[in-house]
Amino acid sequence: MTKKIRVALVGLGFGAEFLPIYKDHPNAEVVAVCQRNKEKADEIAKSFGIEKVYTSYELLLNDPDIDAVHINTPIPNHGEQSIQALKKGKHVACTVPMATTIEECEEIVNLCESTGLQYMMMETVVYAREFLFMKDLYDKGELGKIQFLKASHQQDMQGWPNYWPGLPPMHYATHCVGPILGLARSQAESVSCFGSGTIREELHRHYNSPFAVESCHIQLKDSDVTAHVYRSLFDTARQYRESIEVYGSQKSVEWPLVEHNPLIVHTAGKPEPEIPEEQVCPDFAHRLPEEIQKYTRKGVYDDDGNTHLSFTQGDGHGGSHPHLVDNFINMLLTGEDAYPNAKQSANISCVGILAHESALQGGIKLDLPEFTIIKNKV
Repeated sequence: MTKKIRVALVGLGFGAEFLPIYKDHPNAEVVAVCQRNKEKADEIAKSFGIEKVYTSYELLLNDPDIDAVHINTPIPNHGEQSIQALKKGKHVACTVPMATTIEECEEIVNLCESTGLQYMMMETVVYAREFLFMKDLYDKGELGKIQFLKASHQQDMQGWPNYWPGLPPMHYATHCVGPILGLARSQAESVSCFGSGTIREELHRHYNSPFAVESCHIQLKDSDVTAHVYRSLFDTARQYRESIEVYGSQKSVEWPLVEHNPLIVHTAGKPEPEIPEEQVCPDFAHRLPEEIQKYTRKGVYDDDGNTHLSFTQGDGHGGSHPHLVDNFINMLLTGEDAYPNAKQSANISCVGILAHESALQGGIKLDLPEFTIIKNKV
């Protein structure tokens, strides 16, 4: 009999995108959902044939039928709710970022080490088809020596509710930091970041952060390579873009400037006019169980015409959702880490936290904490 990991989905806005993927995965079972709005939770549970509905996260964590929780709640809750789940013996998948403080990141790492439980930050870009294409070139050696990495995440958050107004750009930086570190499974050693421009004064008070753009350089551990990432959230005109650009000695790959355009691949040694070539990015659904391959191109809301924002912006995060689910489930079945595990998630998230601190202090260099570093990794 096929073993199934019993999962509870916590947060059913964006989180509902993952419900049909878990339900169709051959090694997963959705046993419960959790949402503060009971009417909405009941409606979604009924649509997907899920019997258990919770409006209390604490009560859900006491349910012995649940092996793992997938947290899709607001950013300020991620750290606390992941810690609560680990203390209750549940494995954790959590949407980004891991947490907004160094202390919470450290506690999550320590809990995983002391309990043997698994944690995976569900960073979408490291499973987007564009990234997987670049990673495939890297793994095959076609890029040559990596010389420089650049990534950005720009998004207009005007009108978004709750905790979003005035959010420091680097507090939500995993979509550009993740692929930088994920390409070669590198680790960040130190950061230096500058703020640029100014958002409207009425937005400053929420986080005491004035910056329109934050621009960070990352020194990679045990490497001569540095990376540049930049973020904007308010008062900076730009179409939504999560990207990584990779510059190698043999080939370089640039993310499209405009969504749905081809990648550009530059090849060394060719005549100047032939160096750049457009590359339509292949899909990587073939890496998934057949039952969930369709979800690289399809969202849960598509059939009723009410497309979720994650598919309006970025084509469902580059088809990453089923890859995230499959890697998380396989991690729990095999005991082998999926990317990013707890330490890797902490390294990625702490880059953003420390980058903002650096910007507030005029760009000073700050080292990543030791607990985020995997020892003896080159």
